[in-house]
Parts: sequence; structure tokens; C-alpha cells
Amino acid sequence: MNKQEIGTFLLRVMLGISFFLHGLSKFKGGLENTSGWFQSIGIPGFMAYVVGMIELVGGIALIIGLGTRIISALLVFIMAGAIVYVKFPAGFMGNGEGSGYELDLVLMIIALHLVLNGSRFLSIDSKLPKLKKTQDSEMIAS
Repeated sequence: MNKQEIGTFLLRVMLGISFFLHGLSKFKGGLENTSGWFQSIGIPGFMAYVVGMIELVGGIALIIGLGTRIISALLVFIMAGAIVYVKFPAGFMGNGEGSGYELDLVLMIIALHLVLNGSRFLSIDSKLPKLKKTQDSEMIAS
């Protein structure tokens, strides 16, 4: 265990908590309301359900360290969408009428860090057997 592993673990857990709470608020507020809001900004309404589930279930998965890279990749796309469709017009720090995209960008970069580096410290992923790439490649080739 080194400092980088501990730091990445802290990023993973904090990102998981943040997205879990965002997903939970979507469910508590009624996904129908979120769906309607998505439609009002030009995003298909069903995406509210997809995003809500990824945030809620993905947040839990990040906290326990299950599928960290996959969940983080999905969160990168969600945050990119939030920046482009919602926050970008307000600017980096906001314009007095709405918040900016600085927090969304930070969350996206944390998720990207987890995509690139993973986080095996205190994770379920670290307990799963590793697939050997050479064996997989040989099986596919034959």
C-alpha cells in the first residue's frame, strides 16, 4: 500500500458518495420530474432513468470498489453531458443566474482518473480473479 493507492481510494469513495446522493435525490424528487426537465432541455426523457440508476447504483459500486473503471467511464459521459447541455452557457464559475461547470468538470476529471488508474485498495475488484490477457488472446485466436 502506498500514498497513491490511498489517495485514489479516497477519490473513489468520495465520488461514489457524491453520485449516490445525486441519484438518490433524483429518485426522491420523482424521476418523472427529472424526465420532464430532461425533455425541456432537449434530452430524451428516458435518459433521466438511465442517469438516475447509474448515479445511484454506480455510486454504491464505487464506494465498495466494484466495476470502478466501467462505472467511472459512464460517469465521465454523464458529466460531459451535464456540462454541454446544462452548465456550459453559464461559464466556468457561473453567471449569477446559474452555477458554472467547475464542479462538474472536477467530478469528471476524478472519474477519468479512476478510468485510467483503477482503484483496487479496499475494493471488491481486488478480490476478484484477474483474467490473464495472454490466455484470453490465445483462446480467441484458436
